[in-house]
Amino acid sequence: MKFYVTSENLGEKTNEWLKKIEPFNTHRMKITREKSALLVIDMQKFFLNPESQTFTCGGLAVLPNVKLLIETFRKARRPVIYTCHVHHPSLYDAGIMEWWWKGMCIENSKESEVADEIAPLENEKIIFKHRYSSFYNTDLETILRCLKIEDIVICGIMTNMCCESTARDAYYRDYRIFFPADGTGSINEEMHLASLLNLSFGFAYITSTCEIIKEI
Repeated sequence: MKFYVTSENLGEKTNEWLKKIEPFNTHRMKITREKSALLVIDMQKFFLNPESQTFTCGGLAVLPNVKLLIETFRKARRPVIYTCHVHHPSLYDAGIMEWWWKGMCIENSKESEVADEIAPLENEKIIFKHRYSSFYNTDLETILRCLKIEDIVICGIMTNMCCESTARDAYYRDYRIFFPADGTGSINEEMHLASLLNLSFGFAYITSTCEIIKEI
């Protein structure tokens, strides 16, 4: 199996992606540390296992950077919020997704858990969702409002699915979105780059893990 990106060539690839979207990535922003939160999207074993029907190779590549972001936000005592995409064993919450996808991530299964390397702490919130956007029928917006969050850093998988859907919904709610090109992953480069282009054009500032860490 050939991966479009690995942890070894991620830096080189990121520079290429940022260069390609540069004409549209014009809304540069600086993170306001005391009003920021990190959102870790669906970094679950179900998507990171090469044997899974929904294996996301980009997720393995960005895992070290996601870990760095989590550690940085924890050290700065800023909120780290996780999401997990799951469905009831009966699939009565699956809807059209049951028809759309071959495999479903079942709640409370070992596969539904966040990867061990970046497992949530006991006091860190996990949003359990049934659709791509982390805002859809969840309490995420309530939590962000109570924490007085204005700036959201989005990392995780998939770039073009749950990460992009969440970024768009966050933008509609007037949050400032910081989207590390080397902190999200997909199943191929075309989908990943397309999302970076679309998001830079209308919804988020595409940046890098290194730049975010400097500002936190």
